[in-house]
Amino acid sequence: MSQSGSTITAHPLLAKRKSRWDETPSRDGDNKQDDENQKRNETNNPPQPIIKKSRWDKTPANESKEHISGADSQLSSFKTPLPVAKVEPEKPKRKSRWGEAPATALVAAGVAATPRLIDMGGATPMGTPALGMATPTPGQLANLTPAILSSQRGDIEMYERNRPLTDEELDELLPPDYKIVPPPEDYQPVRIPAKRTIAASATPTPLPGPLATPRTGFYMQKEENYVASTKKIVSLEPKGNLPALKPEDLQYFDELLADVDEDSLPLEKQKERKIMRLLLKIKNGTPPVRKVALRQITDKARDFGAKALLDKILPILMSPSLEDQERHLLVKVIDRILYKLDDLVRPHVKKIMTVIAPLLIDEDYYSRIEGREVLSNLAKAAGLATMISTMRPDIDNKDEFVRNTTSRAFAVVASALGIPALLPFLRAVCKSKKSWQARHTGIKIIQQTTFLMGCAILPYATDLVKTISHGLEDEQQKVRTIAALAIAAIAEACAPYGIEAFDPKTVLRSLYDGVQKFRGPVLAAYLKAIGHIIPLMDADLASMYTARVVPTLVREFASSDKNMKEIVLRVVEQCCSTEGVKPQYIKDEILPQFFQHYWNHRAALDRHNHRQLIATTVEMANKVGTSEIISRIVNDLKDGNEEYRKMVMETIEKVITNLGATDIDERLEIQLIDGIVYAFQEQQAEDRDHIMLNGFNAVVSSLGKRCKPYLTQITQIIKFRLNKSVNIRQQAADLMAKIAVVMKICNEEKLMSQMGLILYEYLGEEYPEVLGSILAALKAIVNVIGMHNMTPPIKDLLPRLTPILKNRHEKVQENCIDLVGRIADRGAEFGSPREWMRICFELLELLKAHKKAIRRATVNTFGYIAKAIGPHDVLATLLNNLKVQERQNRVCTTVAIAIVAETCGPFTILPALMNEYRVPELNVQNGVLKSLSFLFEYIGEMGKDYIYATLPLLQDALMDRDLVHRQTAMSVVQHMALGVHGFGCDDALTHLLNYIWPNIFETSPHVVQSFMGAIEGLRIAVGPIRLFQYTIQGLMHPARRVREVYWRIYNTLYIGGQDALVAAYPRIPDTDHNQ
Repeated sequence: MSQSGSTITAHPLLAKRKSRWDETPSRDGDNKQDDENQKRNETNNPPQPIIKKSRWDKTPANESKEHISGADSQLSSFKTPLPVAKVEPEKPKRKSRWGEAPATALVAAGVAATPRLIDMGGATPMGTPALGMATPTPGQLANLTPAILSSQRGDIEMYERNRPLTDEELDELLPPDYKIVPPPEDYQPVRIPAKRTIAASATPTPLPGPLATPRTGFYMQKEENYVASTKKIVSLEPKGNLPALKPEDLQYFDELLADVDEDSLPLEKQKERKIMRLLLKIKNGTPPVRKVALRQITDKARDFGAKALLDKILPILMSPSLEDQERHLLVKVIDRILYKLDDLVRPHVKKIMTVIAPLLIDEDYYSRIEGREVLSNLAKAAGLATMISTMRPDIDNKDEFVRNTTSRAFAVVASALGIPALLPFLRAVCKSKKSWQARHTGIKIIQQTTFLMGCAILPYATDLVKTISHGLEDEQQKVRTIAALAIAAIAEACAPYGIEAFDPKTVLRSLYDGVQKFRGPVLAAYLKAIGHIIPLMDADLASMYTARVVPTLVREFASSDKNMKEIVLRVVEQCCSTEGVKPQYIKDEILPQFFQHYWNHRAALDRHNHRQLIATTVEMANKVGTSEIISRIVNDLKDGNEEYRKMVMETIEKVITNLGATDIDERLEIQLIDGIVYAFQEQQAEDRDHIMLNGFNAVVSSLGKRCKPYLTQITQIIKFRLNKSVNIRQQAADLMAKIAVVMKICNEEKLMSQMGLILYEYLGEEYPEVLGSILAALKAIVNVIGMHNMTPPIKDLLPRLTPILKNRHEKVQENCIDLVGRIADRGAEFGSPREWMRICFELLELLKAHKKAIRRATVNTFGYIAKAIGPHDVLATLLNNLKVQERQNRVCTTVAIAIVAETCGPFTILPALMNEYRVPELNVQNGVLKSLSFLFEYIGEMGKDYIYATLPLLQDALMDRDLVHRQTAMSVVQHMALGVHGFGCDDALTHLLNYIWPNIFETSPHVVQSFMGAIEGLRIAVGPIRLFQYTIQGLMHPARRVREVYWRIYNTLYIGGQDALVAAYPRIPDTDHNQ
């Protein structure tokens, strides 16, 4: 180096680059000085070759030799010129670190050390700068995600668990009598080639962070004893019934691992340890522990103080290894303590903003919502002045990321404290002459506020537009762009009102002048603003302004920019939707160029603008008619590109669904049918969105009787495709289900009978998706053709359906049970009672289905079958099913019993049901009560004939020790009271009220809900005065918990019948204190 007075010059290849990868970047001034020194040294000292002096793995003797040997080793071993910095004679250069492990960089940066306070000076720090780090080293980068840390921990643990045991460990495990048997002489161990070993695992790198070792440089990892590694893991569990620490938690909670006498510590230290304990419970504890800790830290927030709490919470929140769930919990902690601390947080607003503001631009929707909520509470607690003074330096920050975050934060403040409070500040910022960044941020604040508040900005739209309108004439392109986008956002939020906010002489003139002058992103923003303002205008103005903007739109049809395409399509859609735009104008000026530039293969493959193109075309069709649009794209149904065919089919489906097919002439009709048949047949990929199927159905349904000539051809195609691959068979069956109604309209019963017979033969289909579609097609045919005309006959079809009920595929179950239920409803006489009973037993299994539609259809089918063969056999099956353990099964069974009672009359069910209550089994008795609850709900006023018969049973249930008994019995009384209101059953209901009232002090939420439901029902049936007489005795009770319950009941009575209560209020005589 320079210690001996001589300068060692670098090799010419190595002297080209000055910067070092591990060096902290210097200021601009230093860089200029270094460049001048470098030029001067190059002039004075011509380049000389470096002489190799030492081996790359030789221990360096001193700093100079170490530097030289480092450079030599780079040349000799890697054969690649690596950067070596030139050193000035008067400045001693620090030691080279090219061969050191990243672990030292971590320690140097202070990541693994005790956490320091976050530097909050200057602009809002984001990401790693907020931790006080210099240029991030590879060690820091490796510590960024929790996934990497958990993966490394898992790899280490798996290695420790699965590595071969050493001889010493075997000696400890096995008794001393064992000895090592030598291997056979002819034994040849398997040799793994070195290249495979190297490929399988790269050079071992020391782990960063808490898992790092004190060694530096690359080294061969030493095998550690598994017992020792488990002891390390155990040592991460702090004493005092606290959850275990993760390795990355050590830098925040390491003090809890030290066993100290807390009473001897200063008061501040005791507070710190208590906060750390609560935070550790919230972060790593189980839900019950977390809930208690969260409540404690919230209640004691003011005792702990804002500084102590935030100094512990904020560094953890800034940790790069924090998982999403942990971050959610800590954000919740901040939200809760802000509410408690209130104005105490003012000195710490900057620190909180540093942590919370990045959440506003997080990818996760729920993180953004959390960030908004915390900032909203912070603004309410700290006040507007504090929030403005805190964020003011960031408004004109050079970093766009910081400005974007600041604008979103101000938008949250505006929504929390109101736009009028922030408006004077925004006016000043938007007219700032100091920097264009401030103007840009001010306008962006208004845009973000509009996004956040939506139509709530309508009262302030005029003021907001005035505040930003001058931005349309700004000298900076970015300011003009954001001003136009903000005006577009305001117009979109105000629609269909607010046209008075956009002054024609200022705003509209600036926008239209800009459309003529600008190109690129600025033009796109201006067009977007005009597109959102035009729908707010009346018809005449809309027509005039549309005519002025259409030439520019037509010119931009040829643009290749995706963003411009999307905006142009959106503006065209908005212009076409306004009343003032005439259909003939669209036909002449827009349609030819529109279809020429947009309806091509590239548009179909562009998923970004695909939907918008369809929406714009449909909006045009609403103006110019169905045939004008379809005639231009119908031939594209035979295009070779499948994605393009799908886009055409989707457009045709939406146009015909909206407008019908009345103006389609015969020639276009033939082209349309030919095109959709071709497109349907040529499907290659799986149609997950059913675009082709829905399009075919829409066209055929709209044409109605005009389809009759084509139905034979369509059914031939379906027959042919039923013999193809799985997807094609499914598509054919689905198409048959769609067109069955049209075949009925066209009087093609014979054709449908043939298709029914063919589909019947395919009931042995092995693929469940296809079988479900075949059943759906059969169901559609049965619905339209009727039971008597069905081919094959129902008596042959029903036995084939019974075994299919055992299929566990949801689509098969749903379609099969629908078909069986339809047959049971309309053609029960075609099946024998034995067959229906067999179906009943199969239906019990379907009550376990996950899908609610299947369970609902099953329950309804029980009612149809009971109506067909009588309730007794079906009821016996259902009552036996009450004994099963699965709750969902029992609930569905009780609903089925109630439906059978509604279908066949309650008198057929109640005797057996009440007799079943005598079975001394909890599930059965609860099931009977649940059935009675549903039964009285379904039969309504018919319950007046059965209320006295069920009274003893309900009386017994309301006195039962089991909570669920009483809860279900109260539900029965609720439905019974609502059904018999006005039929003179007050005596029975008052009797039941006497048994219900003792449950007033139950604390179980479900019991309380049932109790209040019964009270509501009885209020309707027996009147609020009767219940008020029960309630008034506890309203002034000395015990608070007693009073609370009675007042809750009184409030319910008052809300429901305040006029009726007037007569019940007690007379209070006049006294000296009460007159």
